[in-house]
Amino acid sequence: MQEFLYMLFNRDQYLSIWVSEYGVWIYLILFLIVFGETGLVVLPFLPGDSLLFIAGAFSATGVMNPVILGILLFIAAVLGNTVNYSIGRYIGPKVYERNYKFLDQKALAKTHSFYDKHGGKTIVLSRFLPIFRTFAPFVAGVAYMRPVSFQFFNFTGAFLWIGGLITLGYFFGNVPFIRNHLNTIVLVGVSAAVVPVLAGAAWKLLRPNRS
Repeated sequence: MQEFLYMLFNRDQYLSIWVSEYGVWIYLILFLIVFGETGLVVLPFLPGDSLLFIAGAFSATGVMNPVILGILLFIAAVLGNTVNYSIGRYIGPKVYERNYKFLDQKALAKTHSFYDKHGGKTIVLSRFLPIFRTFAPFVAGVAYMRPVSFQFFNFTGAFLWIGGLITLGYFFGNVPFIRNHLNTIVLVGVSAAVVPVLAGAAWKLLRPNRS
């Protein structure tokens, strides 16, 4: 298990090994990773953005078909969010009253605040925010967001997230500078997405109340 986790978080080094060892089964492995991260609130630590980018880069080398990859991962992302939403809808608002051990309460509270501010757009925006994208569909379910509205944002977010990152990886993932500094680029990208959200929340909490 420890070796698997090490490989998982050093995916830029090991994806090529997975491809050579598992062949076409790599599609199923990536499908399950994307489904797990988006569909199960206990798995927010699974890789998302960088994995899609790297998979797109490997597709450019011919070891994977980018169209098949994109379609399968799009389905995984849509199904994952749908399952997560359904679980949240089943549990309902009582999730805030009970201390469920399998939930990160801090992440849940932050995502709930984000949802209150952005509404349905949260389902799209959170696709590009680690942790948030795992909890956003769950919170939408808890809030009893209309299924039709949820699926509209769900499909839109999945298309932009999967299609965008795989396409970027396909065209730019094999540029030496980007490939050699991928971890740094991902960290900067995540920071650029998360910092404004945190800053906005802090400003909302700290600003003087105006009557």
